[in-house]
Amino acid sequence: MIDLKGKVAVVFGLANKRSIAYSVAQKLAEAGATLVLSYQSDRLQREAEDLLEDLGQTGVGRTFRCDVSRDEEIDEVFAQISAAFPRIDILIHSVAYAPADALKNDFLLTSREDFRIAHDISVYSLIALTRAAAPLMSEGGSVLTLTYYGGEKVFPNYNVMGVAKAALESAVRYLAASLGGKNIRVNAVSAGPIRTLAARGIGDFNQILDAVLARAPLHRNVEQIEVGNTALFLCSPLASGITGEITFVDCGFNITGV
Repeated sequence: MIDLKGKVAVVFGLANKRSIAYSVAQKLAEAGATLVLSYQSDRLQREAEDLLEDLGQTGVGRTFRCDVSRDEEIDEVFAQISAAFPRIDILIHSVAYAPADALKNDFLLTSREDFRIAHDISVYSLIALTRAAAPLMSEGGSVLTLTYYGGEKVFPNYNVMGVAKAALESAVRYLAASLGGKNIRVNAVSAGPIRTLAARGIGDFNQILDAVLARAPLHRNVEQIEVGNTALFLCSPLASGITGEITFVDCGFNITGV
């Protein structure tokens, strides 16, 4: 059994109970970690507090406001976290966004601004958050982000987000190399398709689910809790020798050809 008592985990991108980040936070909390949840704007504060309560962290964990597209808010939130906790041990990055037109239009029509936004929110935020978190990981730590196979292969209606995920995976490797000397590990989980709020923005999503069902060696789609289990392992001392890796949790779909 993994024991994370005394560890502090900061989670960015936990939108609701159906988000992958919720299953990650759930498993971290069950292992004894203290959670810090970030919410993007004031209108989402109550929802973040409710999620903290659902995770059994009332009176233990904390919530803080942070828009990851603004450097000053990133600096402010980590100053607040530093004031509340002597150190942090785990950073979860479950943040991704692309404008709707960049997902539904032909990839060739991707605008410069939509490309910039997708990469700023989905990729650069990992770098910015990790840079702010690293000084607080005084005893080493684990950074974990979430990616998707669309960063390696073409999926319908994934478009610029696939390019962003490819950049995110490269950032994982470069951050791992940069922070290894501080005993900070950086990894990613590549989850199979799951019906999340974000997935609603991908056209013909059922087509992807059906393809996994037909071709994956396990002949089923992955469940959120399975992603949470893998994230827990990667953030724990059991994975102390693993960094810079992309770990697939997709019922084996990524190994198949035709």
